[in-house]
Amino acid sequence: MLSEPAAGGPETSHGSAPGVTVDLRELLAVSVLAAVRGGEEVKRVREGNVLNAKAKGKTREGAEEQLTTGDLLSNRRMFYLLKGAFPAVQINSEERVDTADQETVSWDHSIPEDIKQKIQPKEVPAESVTVWIDPLDATQEYTEDLRQYVTTMVCVAVNGKPVIGVIHKPFSSYTAWAMVDGGSNVKARSSYNEKTPRIIVSRSHAGKVEQVARQTFGNKTVIIPAGGAGYKVLALLDVPEKNQEEADVYIHVTYIKKWDICAGNAVLRALGGHMTTLTGEEISYTGSDGNEGGLIASINMNHKALIEKLPDLEKTSHK
Repeated sequence: MLSEPAAGGPETSHGSAPGVTVDLRELLAVSVLAAVRGGEEVKRVREGNVLNAKAKGKTREGAEEQLTTGDLLSNRRMFYLLKGAFPAVQINSEERVDTADQETVSWDHSIPEDIKQKIQPKEVPAESVTVWIDPLDATQEYTEDLRQYVTTMVCVAVNGKPVIGVIHKPFSSYTAWAMVDGGSNVKARSSYNEKTPRIIVSRSHAGKVEQVARQTFGNKTVIIPAGGAGYKVLALLDVPEKNQEEADVYIHVTYIKKWDICAGNAVLRALGGHMTTLTGEEISYTGSDGNEGGLIASINMNHKALIEKLPDLEKTSHK
């Protein structure tokens, strides 16, 4: 049904014309719809147990990266919905769709009431927009049937800055969305303890982070191993999900792809939070698809103080 991803890396759609504008409220509406539609494919494949999982390569750390039918079908649905609605914007996606497998997915131009009520129309040049799609975040956990970690995500960056983020959990149908200087359907949690924070990290990085974190914050620091960048960002928010853990800080100590983190970055920015490299640099969502400097994310905390407390983690970010 689906071929291997085409050679040359992830899918990228170019072709914005000078003078063409797009409405960010409409782009938010389509992004939410795309994440939900992709999530339907992810859920259907998992529940039908027809993953057809295969290795697509190795990470820099030497771990096998998995590719499933869920990734591919979700990507096809999300990519062509966004491309059909906004042909003039650049779209970057983790997976590629074979050219023989194209489909036309139309958008009826309807905008959900909650978006209409909270977001005003805002036109921006199409050439300034980059859309980042993650059609299935936490693929490893997906293959292990750890469904709570799985998300589908869409992010919209304008001039490299993340301004729209959508994080959808296919197995509970929960969707968080936010737009910088616009509005959101999710809030930050209000209870934090900077002295003994709960730090959420990748399952494979827990040991690496734990030693430094406990040295920095004390032995009462809680390390929460989890899958998926989308899930980890939701852990920092007030999410009405019984299978969603809560954390105060999200740390990633190695290279990470931008489609993994862009949506979460946008949501945090919209709510007054921060996601930076481990040295405090803002992450630009143009150019290359990778972020070299690790990341630290927080909300309603002194982000600069956190960075200053964790200087040793930056040394491990390229290992």
